[in-house]
Amino acid sequence: MTIDGVIPSPTPHRLGVHLTDGGAVVGVYSGHATGVDLCLFDDAGTETRVPLHGPTAGVWHAFVPGIGEGQHYGFRAHGPWAPKKGHRYNANKLLLDPYGRGIEGDLIPMTHERAAQLLSNKDEADTAELMPRSVVTAEPGGSWQTPHPRIPWEDTVIYELHVKGFTQQMMDVPEHLRGTYAGLAHPAAIEYLTSLGVTTVELLPVHAFASEPHLDHAGLSNYWGYSTMGFFAPHAPYATQEAQAKGAQGVLDEFVGMVDLLHQAGLEVILDVVYNHTAEAGWGDRVLSWRGLDNHDYYRSQPNSPGHYDDTTGTGNTLDFTHSRVVQMAMDSLRYWTEEVGVDGFRFDLAATLGRTGHGFSTRHPFLVGITMDPLIGGTKLIAEPWDTGMGGWQVGNFPAPMAEWNDRFRDKLRSFWLTDTARGGRNHPTAPELATRLAGSTDLFGHTEPPLMRGPVASVNFITCHDGFTMADLTAYNGKHNEANGEDNRDGTDNNRSWNHGYEGETDEVEINAYRRRSIRNLLGSLLLSAGTPMLLAGDEFGNTQKGNNNAYCQDNEISWLDWSFHPWQADIRSTVQHLIALRRENRVLRPSEFYDGHDPRPDDDRHRADSAWFRADGQPESEDWWEDPATRVVQFMRSLSEDGEADALLVINGTRTPVEVTLPADEGGAWELVWDSAWESPVGVAVETVQPGDVQVVEDLTVQLYLSR
Repeated sequence: MTIDGVIPSPTPHRLGVHLTDGGAVVGVYSGHATGVDLCLFDDAGTETRVPLHGPTAGVWHAFVPGIGEGQHYGFRAHGPWAPKKGHRYNANKLLLDPYGRGIEGDLIPMTHERAAQLLSNKDEADTAELMPRSVVTAEPGGSWQTPHPRIPWEDTVIYELHVKGFTQQMMDVPEHLRGTYAGLAHPAAIEYLTSLGVTTVELLPVHAFASEPHLDHAGLSNYWGYSTMGFFAPHAPYATQEAQAKGAQGVLDEFVGMVDLLHQAGLEVILDVVYNHTAEAGWGDRVLSWRGLDNHDYYRSQPNSPGHYDDTTGTGNTLDFTHSRVVQMAMDSLRYWTEEVGVDGFRFDLAATLGRTGHGFSTRHPFLVGITMDPLIGGTKLIAEPWDTGMGGWQVGNFPAPMAEWNDRFRDKLRSFWLTDTARGGRNHPTAPELATRLAGSTDLFGHTEPPLMRGPVASVNFITCHDGFTMADLTAYNGKHNEANGEDNRDGTDNNRSWNHGYEGETDEVEINAYRRRSIRNLLGSLLLSAGTPMLLAGDEFGNTQKGNNNAYCQDNEISWLDWSFHPWQADIRSTVQHLIALRRENRVLRPSEFYDGHDPRPDDDRHRADSAWFRADGQPESEDWWEDPATRVVQFMRSLSEDGEADALLVINGTRTPVEVTLPADEGGAWELVWDSAWESPVGVAVETVQPGDVQVVEDLTVQLYLSR
């Protein structure tokens, strides 16, 4: 069947399917194809093929009359089957639109008897019955009324959550909304987030995704979502049944509504985005979209061997960010989610891949320059996961301003200091210098810019835990991973946990062990929220959520991963501690600096007598080189001051030893100190503020953090 009136698109450069008067303009990149068909499907599943015009600069395009909102479609690409040259064309494979704003239907699991037909091979079996469909949607732009919150970086507290897992068991959310976009935007969920004090929710992947074949075979699914099937379409299963019944437009509208309601509550929305690879996996695996349209151009191949992928992601394929069309696709996707959907920023998974040239990683890669300089994207919060699995893949500190980066050195050092070093009774090399560097904003990683220090400590996204690894409670309860439920004989997941079970593996009724586990949780939370930098909390850590020792729960769409909201009293106490610490951070600018410390002495005309930062020994004397280099140094005092009227000074006292110590507060001519938090407290609720003077001696309990403020 053919459609009359199909003419070349007046905008052949515009990719995707976009509604216009009388129909839609269509564009898809397939640079090495000899022909591309637009495939339209009616309600009965009958397919109509529309040959597109082109190629114009590799784009096949047309104006197609009669297309409207809700139209189901896909593509078929004709071209050479020459795998050794990187070409894997087969017009029998129905392909999703890389720019599709909606996706409806399920991808047939690899356990299905016909699923092998999806594999990249030269066969005559048609895959239309096995594939979901791209769907035409109306542009959502202007459908929200609330402006972006625009939280300054120095005021930001990030909360990483999974859309489904956050509300799936939240009893205050109506059952039909649990685990959905609408559930996250429900007043009960929003009240929880705002009362906790976080400013920014970072959503695990919500781009449409598929499960990997090996998970299909095992009866599991990709829960985290790092297996993208479409960079423009929201993941439909996270929408309510009501929205899904309305089709792709209903799913999109629910997502946009969620963003707007979170904005109304003053919360920013950041998306965890996966532009480094796709759900198509290795070179001979499934054909869903990009592989069938132009395998050679979309995917990174080994030098001089276009038939073999250069995989720097560990997933089987890597999108080729040396190709302009791949960069364009990612840029267009970011603009769409920012301008049309209204999100506030992006966390880039395995971001080192996005900056790879033919010669390795480059800070000046066109994609990195593009997103930071773009007038729209550059004004959002941009966060890099600054590594991948390829050679030279660890690039922490090397991304351009104004990007921030996940700081794994902060994670590892704070875990080691409070857990593994404590368990083994210390180390035989100095540990205090790096501890101090991490607490003060990691200038060694983020300060080497031109001009120097321009990124500031806010470029360091400090975290102790994230979705990948142990929860904070499990860090204190397990020495090793327990991933048996993943079906890989506990081989998956990292062994570099830097955890300490405090003497017993797993849950226990032993009172003393549980008391020290709770203190360790509070020490980790305090170190995170009172350090210079941008803190990120993993959802559930604020009340001691557990995954029963699973440190790689990517395939556990069940109670292992879903947050359990049935609190014990001690969990409510931990949450009160987090609320208290975030409130202290919000109310005292000295705890959230936007610039690196210079350590200079106070000016002669400054009557507060305190430098912007200074370190002291347990006896109250200033730090010395010998003290820094002593492996036994595990008691430190970190003083901070803004030297501005109306702003408090702060003194962080850390006892990393397993015995109580007497600490002399630094003697100076500054104001009195108030003890506003002590990790020895089970809860800060109802604790009276203690006032002490400079030079006073305080007994600090073993393995404890204290915060003093001088107002």
